[in-house]
Amino acid sequence: MLRIDIREIHRGPVETAGTVPAQDPLFEGLGVSLAGPLEVAGTLEVTGRGDYVWHGRFSGRASATCSRCLVDLEVPVESTIDAVFSADPDLQDDPSVYPLTEPVAQVDVTAAVREELSLVFTRYPLCRADCAGLCKKCGADLNQGPCGCGGSE
Repeated sequence: MLRIDIREIHRGPVETAGTVPAQDPLFEGLGVSLAGPLEVAGTLEVTGRGDYVWHGRFSGRASATCSRCLVDLEVPVESTIDAVFSADPDLQDDPSVYPLTEPVAQVDVTAAVREELSLVFTRYPLCRADCAGLCKKCGADLNQGPCGCGGSE
């Protein structure tokens, strides 16, 4: 699903679609805990220069903790991706290009999905935009109302 055999592309753009389980090794070390599978889809095309472009998208939900009140929550993670893959030695140092090794037999879009997921996942999620957080003195959840200790004033 994330690896496309380039022999298929000679008939035209190749549609990709699939589901990546939440516990897939693809997500190890990202600091993102998915609450369920990640749905991935896209289209791989060959460019006039012999490079490949993948127009993809993914969506799913991540488990997180509100950075103000510490309540557990799920946040959406979704994005579109336009990734260029190339075996051209002149482009190997370009950070916007995913390198391929000659002879090219397949294009693996895994790195593009992993990188984009790490970029779109918010490290400081909020349960809601107006989250009042916790009292600095007693630790009460101020979303439930004033705590009464006077530390939140």
